[in-house]
Amino acid sequence: MTIVNMFVIIGNSALFLLVYLIIAFIVGIIKKNNGIMDIFYGPGYSVVALTSIIYFIILNNAVNVRQIVVTVLVIIWSIRLASYVFIRNRGKPEDYRYREMRERWKTNIFLKSLIRIYIFQGIVIFIVAFPVWFVNMSPNPVLVSLLDFIGLTLWIGLIVWLIGFLFETFGDYQLYKFKQDPNNKGKVLDLGLWKYTQHPNYFGEVTQWWGIYIIVLAVPFGWISIFGPIFITYMIIKVSGIKLLDKHYEGDDVYADYKRRTSLLFPWFPKKNR
Repeated sequence: MTIVNMFVIIGNSALFLLVYLIIAFIVGIIKKNNGIMDIFYGPGYSVVALTSIIYFIILNNAVNVRQIVVTVLVIIWSIRLASYVFIRNRGKPEDYRYREMRERWKTNIFLKSLIRIYIFQGIVIFIVAFPVWFVNMSPNPVLVSLLDFIGLTLWIGLIVWLIGFLFETFGDYQLYKFKQDPNNKGKVLDLGLWKYTQHPNYFGEVTQWWGIYIIVLAVPFGWISIFGPIFITYMIIKVSGIKLLDKHYEGDDVYADYKRRTSLLFPWFPKKNR
C-alpha cells in the first residue's frame, strides 16, 4: 500500500462522510429538528468503514479477514444504534440540547448548526473511526505481530466487542421499557444493568471501540490507532455523554443518591446504603 493510495482511501472516506453529513443537515432543516443528527450519527461510521474497504478492494483487488470483520461489526453497531434512536425519538419534539443551542445562538443559526452540530460530529466520527480505516488500509493485517499468535487479538477483540454490544443493547432496552411506563415518571432506573453502572449504554459503546482496537493491534503499527477509543471514552465521560446528563439532573436528590451508590461507568456492585 503506497502513501498515495492511503491518501486516496482517507480522502474519499472523508468526502463521502461530508456528503452524508450535508444530507443529514438538509433533513434536519426540512424537519426543523437538529436532533435528526442523533439518528444519522451511528451510520456515519458505516460510511467510513464501507468507503475505506471498497477503495482498498478497488486499489488492491484483495481483501482480508480483519477488514471484513471490523467493517461488519461497525455496520451492526451503527444499524442497531440508529434504529434505537429512531424508535426512542419517534413522535417526540427536538431534544432539549439542540433547542438550547438554538436559543443561545440567535443569529446565523443554519450556519452554526451545520458547523457545530453536523460537521463537529463528523469530525468525532472520523477520529473515533481511526482504527477502522487504519485496518482498511493495511494490505496484510494477519499474523504480523507478536500480539497476534493464532489470531489471538482477533478473538479477544471479538469477545470484548460482544460484551460491549450486549451492554449497550440491553441497557438501551431496559431504559426504553422503563420510560414507557408512566408510573416511573420522576424515578431513576436502578435495576438490571443499571444497578451496576450508571451508564451501561455508554460503557457498552466505549467497550465496543476498544474491542475493535484490539482486533486492529495485529496490523503493522496498529497500536497507534489507540487515540480512537481514547477519544470516544473521553468524549462520553467528559464532554457529550455523562457530563451533559449529570448537568441535566443537577439538583435531583433521587438521582444524586443513585450516583452515590452506583459505579460511574465500569460495572461494579453497588454501594450499600448507609
